Amino acid sequence: MAKLHKLTAAEVRDAKPGERLTDGGGLRLDVDKNGNRSWIFRYTSPATGKERFMGLGPAGDVSLAKARDAAATAREVIRGGADPLDQKREDRASARLAAMRGITFRQCAERLVAAHAGSWKNAKHEAQWRSTLATYVYPVIGDLPVADVDTGAVLRVLEPIWNEKPETASRIRGRIEAILDWATVAEYRSGENPAVWRGRLVHLLPAKKKIRAVRHHAALPYTALPSFMASLATEESSTAWALQFVILTAARYGEATAATWMEVDRERAVWTVPPSRMKTGRAHVVPLSPAAVAVLDTMRERFGDDPEALIFPGLKPGRPLSDVALANALRRHTVEPATTHGFRSTFRDWAGDCTTHSREIAEAALAHVVGDGTEAAYRRSTALEKRRALMCEWADFCNSESIVSS
Repeated sequence: MAKLHKLTAAEVRDAKPGERLTDGGGLRLDVDKNGNRSWIFRYTSPATGKERFMGLGPAGDVSLAKARDAAATAREVIRGGADPLDQKREDRASARLAAMRGITFRQCAERLVAAHAGSWKNAKHEAQWRSTLATYVYPVIGDLPVADVDTGAVLRVLEPIWNEKPETASRIRGRIEAILDWATVAEYRSGENPAVWRGRLVHLLPAKKKIRAVRHHAALPYTALPSFMASLATEESSTAWALQFVILTAARYGEATAATWMEVDRERAVWTVPPSRMKTGRAHVVPLSPAAVAVLDTMRERFGDDPEALIFPGLKPGRPLSDVALANALRRHTVEPATTHGFRSTFRDWAGDCTTHSREIAEAALAHVVGDGTEAAYRRSTALEKRRALMCEWADFCNSESIVSS
């Protein structure tokens, strides 16, 4: 090997622009045209046989002695049959991985929740995420490095609640999957997601539908609906009118009771439910039958029609009627097991059994997604009058006993 340590500290300090000063053993000092001095280690890669150049840092930061130590270390790596540049990259990757291993599942979860703060459907959705994670997940794997979360760790969370609380457990599994996906994209972990259901957990946990039969909302049979509506019409209360409106529009409780007058177009006889109150996250235009419009007229006469005011105000100012109030009104007029939400099933059964309207129109009336996104958008824009005809028939059926009695 050529003589080592040829340079002196003074020569390094006084090097001129454009000079290349050799210290021996592959180490040299390069000075660019602006006078910037940098240490370079020149060597032949034992892996490829090609000449390579490795920067060791600027001379202002790396002294001659330190540059010689770095060059000696690189020569030792070469004697061991490795490439110093490749080794340097591997060392950096190892250091980064070591730092990543300090990131816990809890930290990733909280970052994901924070990152989606502006996109949650509502505050309740975000609160549910935080609550279920704090209750069921963090005590088990919250402090575990996210890179170490494997199938066994996921099962330790899910198995204690899978049979007892299948619906909650299923949602938690999906949230764990989303958090681990986020961590993978953020490069805090690698490999397959151990919380994926299909192809993985499906083989280790029983399907939710096999654990417990799905409990549907109790629904009043449509054959009993006309007499129920006739009885309900005898009650002159905001709660009774709200329940009538829910039934006549086949809407969900939260969609109807939080409705404001600005959502109603009286001339077109439509009510537009904003995306924020829709389960699908998309606005839903509801064609209003004359009977539904009559309910609105009654509420307007009683409470006025300030655009921002609730159509069906509750007892507390600015607050909608509670679901308990509607449930109590329901029980006052029937002994049949029934729920407010169940009237959507009543409507769907009636539409399927007693009308010639297509399944797609009936599903669109319930704001259910039919087909792909393109088909659903098309039907929402073109099926309004077809849905109006269906809702008018529904209103006539609902009020058929009252009509006969009168």
